[in-house]
Formats: sequence, C-alpha cells, structure tokens
Amino acid sequence: MPSIVFVLPGGAERRVTVAAGTSVMHAAVDHDVPGIVGECGGCASCATCHVWVDPAWIDRLPPADEVEDDLLGFAETERRPTSRLGCQIALADALDGLRVEVPPLP
Repeated sequence: MPSIVFVLPGGAERRVTVAAGTSVMHAAVDHDVPGIVGECGGCASCATCHVWVDPAWIDRLPPADEVEDDLLGFAETERRPTSRLGCQIALADALDGLRVEVPPLP
C-alpha cells in the first residue's frame, strides 16, 4: 500500500497510507488533511484539491491533461509549475512516498 506525505502550510508533515488506486484528493479527505476539500468529489470540476507536487516527484507522474490544466487556472492559490489537482493523481506502489505540498488558503 502506497503512502503519501502531505506537507502542510507551516511545514508540518502528515504521512498517510492508502490502497493503490486511491487519488491524492481522496487520501487527504479520508484522513482529514486540512486544505484539501474536493468539493466535486473527484470529477475534475472544482480545483479545491490543488497541490504542489514535490519537484523530485513531478516527472514520475503522467502529465496533466487539458481539462486539468484549464482547471488549475481557477485554483484559489498560486499556480506553480508543479501544480496538480489531487483528484487526478492515482497512487500506486511506484509512487510510494510521494510528497505534495498543500497550498495555504488565501
């Protein structure tokens, strides 16, 4: 089962372990990680699961598709080159230890 490390605003870290196939968004919501809301339930229509992927991990992920890329433009927090929607990242054993930063709420 893969684990993911959420780096919270202020630097605190939360590591959670979930079943393979779980999205980053569902991992956060299911473990009460603050700052990840997932209002749309994971159907890529709200951008409330915006995260910054650690640069050491970004090349291990498939690129964002056009819908995700467009939605990232509506995120309430700063968009960075490593910005992704957590609902679009499915965790797998190959991503064990993935690190994502939760942007501070505006």
